[in-house]
Amino acid sequence: MDGINLERFATGLTENLEAPVRSHLKNVYATLTLAGAAAAAGGYVHMYSSLMGAGLMTGIGAIACLLFLAATPHQGKNVPMRLGLLGVFALLSGCNLGPLLDMAFFVDPTLVMQALLGTAVVFACFSLAALYAPRGHYLYLGATLMSVLSTLFWLSLANIFFGSRLIFQINLYIGLAVMCGFIVFDTQNICEKARRGDKDFIMHAAELFIDFIAVFRRLLIILTDKESSKKKKRN
Repeated sequence: MDGINLERFATGLTENLEAPVRSHLKNVYATLTLAGAAAAAGGYVHMYSSLMGAGLMTGIGAIACLLFLAATPHQGKNVPMRLGLLGVFALLSGCNLGPLLDMAFFVDPTLVMQALLGTAVVFACFSLAALYAPRGHYLYLGATLMSVLSTLFWLSLANIFFGSRLIFQINLYIGLAVMCGFIVFDTQNICEKARRGDKDFIMHAAELFIDFIAVFRRLLIILTDKESSKKKKRN
């Protein structure tokens, strides 16, 4: 039975995705894995080393690397340089998660692993949903997701003055749902780009990495907030 299910699984992907698209996705997910490892290293450096910590400079550095990567066209000769830019961006992004990681470890050291596993499951499920769906089925979500994300951004700015926990939680949970939507949208969009000849697997991996980090951050905040509330009730 398991063999039949695996065969159906592979057949479904083969029917939905052409060979060049599948080959491109392999490069994208391999690069995404490297970016994830770099982010983990960045978080480790913040927590257990004095070499580098989260701050204004690491934030500016991450944005600069991403902008430089986006502005550099994909060519065979500059792949190592662009991979390096993605690696530094991921490293600094992981480092910038440091304060949140510190808080989660203080509340419960297992929360980080729970959030990481949860993010991996969420990412895999929504990616497969996008890959198995009919071609372009979720591309209409782009404008809606950007509109909601923009609304949440302004809502979070306004909440700086109001300090409302309700607004904070609404922003957090809706933001998580929006980022899950972006996983689906970006995955199908990357497939369409590959069909049109865009083989920039490094930038495509960066897009998915941003989605992954955004989901991880929100899941970790939710888990930390819940565990902190439980401890307060016990005391």
